[in-house]
Amino acid sequence: MKHFDITVAGHVQGVFYRASTKAVADQLGVKGFVRNEPDGSVFIEAEGDAVSLSMFLDWCKEGPEHAEVISVRSDEGELKNYRNFEVLRKSR
Repeated sequence: MKHFDITVAGHVQGVFYRASTKAVADQLGVKGFVRNEPDGSVFIEAEGDAVSLSMFLDWCKEGPEHAEVISVRSDEGELKNYRNFEVLRKSR
């Protein structure tokens, strides 16, 4: 199991990026959360096996149909053992 902190920049708010991210995470068995950031980016904490996370990161670089992803930054972090994948409404 691995943990990634992922920041997605571009036109990624108001295009169902968070809802689509949850759907993809659920399909791949990735756990964690996604939330919009005040600067217009999307922040994701994702945990899963190496193969699932690799596919998840590939999807993050594309996003849903109307998204325009400019960059995806991912940093490996400490496992938090999330039980599911959630869409958070506000920054913590």
